[in-house]
Amino acid sequence: MRFHSRKWVKPEDLNANGTLFGGRVLSWIDEEAVIYAIIQLENKRVVTKYMSEINFMSSAVEGDIVELGIEVVKFGKSSLTLNCEVRNKMTLETILTVDNIILVNLDENGKPAPHGKTKIEYVEERLADKEN
Repeated sequence: MRFHSRKWVKPEDLNANGTLFGGRVLSWIDEEAVIYAIIQLENKRVVTKYMSEINFMSSAVEGDIVELGIEVVKFGKSSLTLNCEVRNKMTLETILTVDNIILVNLDENGKPAPHGKTKIEYVEERLADKEN
């Protein structure tokens, strides 16, 4: 799994118990997944369709650095399925996992559209292809 971004847990990210608010981390996951899908599918019109069971395994407190990892599960005709792990950057302890996040590629009218992708592509590879 590749960890793409990090977040610093600040006071506004905490719940009444003084630990990382679940809704905040889910927002971070959704944003990270959509950004990942936009880059992979080369289309800024991508929406989250489904997020499977979320397994909270530990927590984080103010001052912790957490990182979000994304991995492709499969490419569908108009969708991309990912899984996610959020972990503490310093201890590498898993905070939560999400097995399936399904994102859908949309056309200019907001309807699901085939994306034609079948494998992970890296920006460096796309740039190299354009140079050749």
